[in-house]
Amino acid sequence: MATGDEIEAGRARWQRRYDAARTRDADFTTLSGQDVDPVYGPPPGAEVPGFERIGWPGEYPYTRGLHPTGYRGRTWTIRQFAGFGSARQTNERYKMILASGGGGLSVAFDMPTLMGHDSDAPFALGEVGHCGVAVDSAADMDVLFDGIPLGEVTTSMTISGPAVPVFCMYLAAAERQGADTAALNGTLQTDIFKEYIAQKEWLYPPEPHLRLIGDLMEYCAENVPAFKPLSVSGYHIREAGATAAEELAFTLADGFGYVELGLSRGLDVDAFAPGLSFFFDAHIDFFEEIAKFRAARRIWARWMRDRYGAATAKAQWLRFHTQTAGVSLTAQQPYNNVVRTAVEALSAVLGGTNSLHTNALDETHALPTEQAAEIALRTQQVLMEETGVASVADPLGGSYYVEALTDRMEAEAERIFERILRMGGGEDAGHEIGPMASGVLAGIRSGWFSARIAESAFRYQQALERGGKRIVGVNTATNTVSGDLDILRIGHEIEREQTAALKRRRAARDQGAVDAALARLLEAVRDPARPNLVPVLLDAARAEATLGEICSAMGEEFGTYVEDPRF
Repeated sequence: MATGDEIEAGRARWQRRYDAARTRDADFTTLSGQDVDPVYGPPPGAEVPGFERIGWPGEYPYTRGLHPTGYRGRTWTIRQFAGFGSARQTNERYKMILASGGGGLSVAFDMPTLMGHDSDAPFALGEVGHCGVAVDSAADMDVLFDGIPLGEVTTSMTISGPAVPVFCMYLAAAERQGADTAALNGTLQTDIFKEYIAQKEWLYPPEPHLRLIGDLMEYCAENVPAFKPLSVSGYHIREAGATAAEELAFTLADGFGYVELGLSRGLDVDAFAPGLSFFFDAHIDFFEEIAKFRAARRIWARWMRDRYGAATAKAQWLRFHTQTAGVSLTAQQPYNNVVRTAVEALSAVLGGTNSLHTNALDETHALPTEQAAEIALRTQQVLMEETGVASVADPLGGSYYVEALTDRMEAEAERIFERILRMGGGEDAGHEIGPMASGVLAGIRSGWFSARIAESAFRYQQALERGGKRIVGVNTATNTVSGDLDILRIGHEIEREQTAALKRRRAARDQGAVDAALARLLEAVRDPARPNLVPVLLDAARAEATLGEICSAMGEEFGTYVEDPRF
């Protein structure tokens, strides 16, 4: 139990940090004009059991947030996920988002790009530009960010299998803009574990992918230190049907595996851990989601400090982006999705997210129209500017319900961690990366993760069909006066234009330089000394080698991966 003196000492530490920090020039009063304190806690002299697990904002274990000022210092980044059709079309949408108040860019790629194929590959037929933007080479990156200074805008890219060559194309585009690539800031997803667990967009077996990720971690730490090379994603795990606790545990276990990867490469945990970020789902159960986010920070800080030896606060911090739950949106009565998205976004904010994407009301039908995208953006701005939620750090801290849910979420996650470690052979497994990485890989190969997610999804579906769980417009309140939506349609001309542009670029480039760059890449992949592949990939991107050519060259050595079917 934390004594009254210990709690007051913590309050004094928080006050000193708050006083030394910079706060925004904003009105921190209620709508009625009443002053509000930047943080609230137990009354002076009170003794609160377990308060050391709750603490104060900006103090270990960071349950209440990473910064003593909360959002008074800096609000969350509005980072709207967007990408469709051609690079030119997406560029126009980005400029609209930035002009409307967006704080950063988040790139959605189409399926051929996500799978490492060029737009004219047989696998790409009918898919070009449909779920994101098509990127075949660095020239597409030039168009995608035309008129958008990459040295001044943070960019997140949601791609994992071919993430490293796509990042090299991004670097090449930044160089052509004249940007200082060493100062670039943003995030690359690169999370291959969650692909095998949930999203299923991989190119090679796990080991070659982990080699590429390790190379990227090393390269960014030395050459692009502000850029985060890994965004460990729970979003896709949750969207596949996992529970909140499973999303939390599977995601953090993946993160621990990547920490072990960095350590196995000889990297300093205090140097590379701040380059790891996370990506979570904000689902519809309001308080459960808030508890999940708070528990995530606490677990990560404790494991990083006590297990992996992180000594600095930044190496113990869990920074995360949140996206509202796509799977919670309904095709029936789609205007209800505006309400769902607002509630989910509020849970992310009250949970202390660092950046946020809000889904559009029409995304169950198609990619969002400009109007739907604007409503999604305005949802965040209403929360930020009108509701007062940015005035107080962790306003739900100390709530009996929220703290009990946070503790329960942490305990469930710890039980899952124990199971994953056992699957990998335990602490003494002797895996070349580490025991948690060994457990994650064992769970992938055995199908344990997929089976557990499938069971959770099935239980929820049963509850819906029996009426125990309700969705407005789907299995309750089904009468409506709403009509059909006008949706965004991607025509076949996008594919024809993209493949024609790709053909022209291939004809205009220096083919000898491309062939030489790809030959050097294959030589480096086969080199037993295991040189860092990022500089070689960057040379190929500069020469305008296409994504499909680069991924195929590496695939000659890395091979392919086929998941065992399980029922």
